[in-house]
Amino acid sequence: MTLNDPLSAREREILDLVYRLGQATATEVIAEMKQPPSRSAVRTFLKILEDKGYLKHKKEGREYVFIATRSRENVGRKAVRHVLETFFGGSLSNAVASYLAKPGPPIDSEELNKLEELIEAARKTEKRL
Repeated sequence: MTLNDPLSAREREILDLVYRLGQATATEVIAEMKQPPSRSAVRTFLKILEDKGYLKHKKEGREYVFIATRSRENVGRKAVRHVLETFFGGSLSNAVASYLAKPGPPIDSEELNKLEELIEAARKTEKRL
């Protein structure tokens, strides 16, 4: 298993908790979950995340303390690329069009301005290449 393996919903939930806490034991993960599975299941998910390369552990007393091996931003970029490939044929514009086409919460002008800035920066970078 590697970082290229997609994460299940429960794996994403647990990884998010480790990111939010900075580091976490199975006990701490269980305490933070709204509907936790058994302790054994949480330990299994932590081991899977470790096998996939998302976490590492150190032993403190009787428990393992799990720490993320990659930044949240790095893992997020991989997740976005996976979603783009899986649902939008790799097309960012198709993903954005889909998001904008579905009625949902309105996008405020500050967010739209930030998107414009990002697009302009990408155009400038493209011209330099």
